[in-house]
Amino acid sequence: MKYKAIDSSLFIRNRQKITSKLKKDSLVILVSNDEMPRSGDQFFPFRQNPSLFYLTGIDQEETMLVLCPNHPLNSMREILFLKKTNEHIAIWNGHKYTKEEGTTISGITNVKWNDEFWNVVRELMIYSKNTYLNLPENARFATPVITQEKRFADTLMNEFPLHKYRRFAPIIDSIRVVKDIIEIELMKKACKITASAFQKAVSVIKPGAMEYEVEAEIIAEITRKGGNGHSFSPIVAGGKNTCVLHYIENDKELKDGDLVLMDFGAEYAHYAGDLSRTVPVNGKFSSRQKEVYQACLNVYTEAKKMFIPGNTINKLHAEVCQVMEKELIKIGLFTQTDVDNQNPENPLYKKYFMHGTSHFIGIDVHDVGTKDMPFQKGMVLSCEPGIYIPEENIGIRIETDMLVDINPIDLMKDVPVEIEDLENLFIKKRAL
Repeated sequence: MKYKAIDSSLFIRNRQKITSKLKKDSLVILVSNDEMPRSGDQFFPFRQNPSLFYLTGIDQEETMLVLCPNHPLNSMREILFLKKTNEHIAIWNGHKYTKEEGTTISGITNVKWNDEFWNVVRELMIYSKNTYLNLPENARFATPVITQEKRFADTLMNEFPLHKYRRFAPIIDSIRVVKDIIEIELMKKACKITASAFQKAVSVIKPGAMEYEVEAEIIAEITRKGGNGHSFSPIVAGGKNTCVLHYIENDKELKDGDLVLMDFGAEYAHYAGDLSRTVPVNGKFSSRQKEVYQACLNVYTEAKKMFIPGNTINKLHAEVCQVMEKELIKIGLFTQTDVDNQNPENPLYKKYFMHGTSHFIGIDVHDVGTKDMPFQKGMVLSCEPGIYIPEENIGIRIETDMLVDINPIDLMKDVPVEIEDLENLFIKKRAL
């Protein structure tokens, strides 16, 4: 792995938190993600099931975890199953974990090869009164792809139809959303790599450059600094495409007088960074671009103060929208009279600010957590207001990652955000 070894105490604590929330005489079974076919005889790069990684640190396909915390034998309370390697696999696909390495990484002493999995599961199912299975539960996303988790659940429930099955996702999601101190350090590392990639991206921005040239600098720096890759498909959008929220083609030429909006994040040890910055292609904001940027910055500055314990995403967004409405009036997009006469079901600000202000961040860039979940110290969320004016080819988004605390902490605080500081980046570049 490109990242440094993670202290196994993180995974031990995570499992302890889980088992404390289970019903008595329970069994938990988690399986790894599939290797996803790309084309021909190729797979996409493997990425571990986030919940399995959270509990084990094992970054390898064909991995299973079984937790049976009330079993009379200590050795049967935590069992890790790994892919059994051989000389052929080693030659063609490289090293796979040994049992000893599985223990070192996860802190689980009972490690078996996965060809023993079903024999162990059948024995444990006989004694299980509650079997917890982990299926994806994401209100924002649905896929027609049948996951390995779903296939396993179908197989198990078909073989043991009279057992009582329970949802594991609500339990682990409630724990994953509050970050351990080790997780916070990993996220700081992801943010530091992201910040460095931003500086490299700015170094090649100029009229006539291609969006993919900027993207190339981002990719190179993330790799150079030990990142796993992108936490999501990067956005490098110039001109009118700054107003396309999920623009990922990154294949247009950057034009003099336009803005370029970059939204990207490094992933380090599976933990995500998420940054947005908007800069002038020629290094100097026009008076109108500066006016709109400052309005967005004013909203961003106010929003950052709201990541305090007890708040929620929905409450925060409602307050941010009130601030945004005032800023949009100031820059002439509509008037207070227009607001007084607007349809309350379709407020005017939504034409120019149509997305949410925040989402949870962690092992997934859009991590577990609900919009009405009260913030707790240790949660990490994005802060990302934006203003989009397609008729003016102006789209601005400013985003950082906030650690919830009484005094919220900006994990990207070293990335320039003020107009003068952004323009100075280009002045320093020309001086080199």
